[in-house]
Amino acid sequence: MKLLGIDTATATAGIAIVDQDGRVLAEARHATASRGADVLVAIDQVCRAAAVAPAELDAIAIGAGPGSFTGLRIGMATAKGIAFAARRPLWAVSSLAALAADAAEELGEPRAIHAGGVICATLDARRGELYAGCYRGGSALGPERVIPPGELAAWVAELVTAEAGGGPAPAVHFAGDAIDAHPALAALAGARTWLAARTPSGRAVARLALASARVDVALGGAPTYIRPSEAEVKYPDGVPGALRRRDT
Repeated sequence: MKLLGIDTATATAGIAIVDQDGRVLAEARHATASRGADVLVAIDQVCRAAAVAPAELDAIAIGAGPGSFTGLRIGMATAKGIAFAARRPLWAVSSLAALAADAAEELGEPRAIHAGGVICATLDARRGELYAGCYRGGSALGPERVIPPGELAAWVAELVTAEAGGGPAPAVHFAGDAIDAHPALAALAGARTWLAARTPSGRAVARLALASARVDVALGGAPTYIRPSEAEVKYPDGVPGALRRRDT
């Protein structure tokens, strides 16, 4: 099996091709995830590096978010286009879970699963907020959220306390580019607990998809936004002058 993994939840696209065992055949990061044509060029380069033609792919995996609305739409549309053209299934995973898998791999755990401690994956959500998800042993401790940076510590503490169940609290490691947008988070994590992983990699997306239920979302798949867009907040009944939104 040859699986193409794509993530465009941030400004840096992660692209990789892995085999059925999760072994990386080729991968790249591309700093133009908000431009569809550039993402396609990067995918083509990774396919060439792996000596794999699109028709030889067995499936495509996409990081569905949360993240940049524009980036997510471009990634999902690109992944669907490849899946339809190659007549292959499209599998979707959480971009935050993929980032947590990258962080776990950084900690030295096999196949990017950190069974002992908790990893809090964070991505800059702009508007003074961040996306966050906490994971242990590859499983989410609760729903992913979009929250102000100042509320992150209390939210993580609540999840970790519940996970401990009255026993010793597991160690917590933080990862993601939210710290670059909100440097004050360093005081929360400490210099040794904020990991180097900043954005989800294509290999993590692909590996998570291999371990998932492998539900084909080529037809009905949509990005995971978590929060409404700025336009939806300002114009709940539709942008003035445009077609009004239908109630379903």
